[in-house]
Amino acid sequence: MAFETALRAMRDAGALATAVVSRDGSVLASDLPAGVSRETFSIMCATIHGAGMTVSNELRRGTPRRIVLESSEGRVVITEAGRRALLVVVLPSEADLEEASHRLQPFADQVAREAA
Repeated sequence: MAFETALRAMRDAGALATAVVSRDGSVLASDLPAGVSRETFSIMCATIHGAGMTVSNELRRGTPRRIVLESSEGRVVITEAGRRALLVVVLPSEADLEEASHRLQPFADQVAREAA
């Protein structure tokens, strides 16, 4: 699969880190900083996504399009990429979330096609 090409393109577009994760937490591809455990990162992102899905279901809301974790140093955005994968992007704190989401959607679509 050509996930690595999409991950590099997202990094070139301003992402600090990127990963494609299966819904069960397996690493499909990643471009993470040195010292970050790929396995821990992917498992926790899948867990966070699962928790968000549970909250939405309990509230009888639709499936979340994305889940955003914010800190003073930036944001982690977990986006569904088809039925089998999640696209995880780490953005700097100054990034405009809506603009970044709009720019990243083609990558999520590409990952969804490749993970199908």
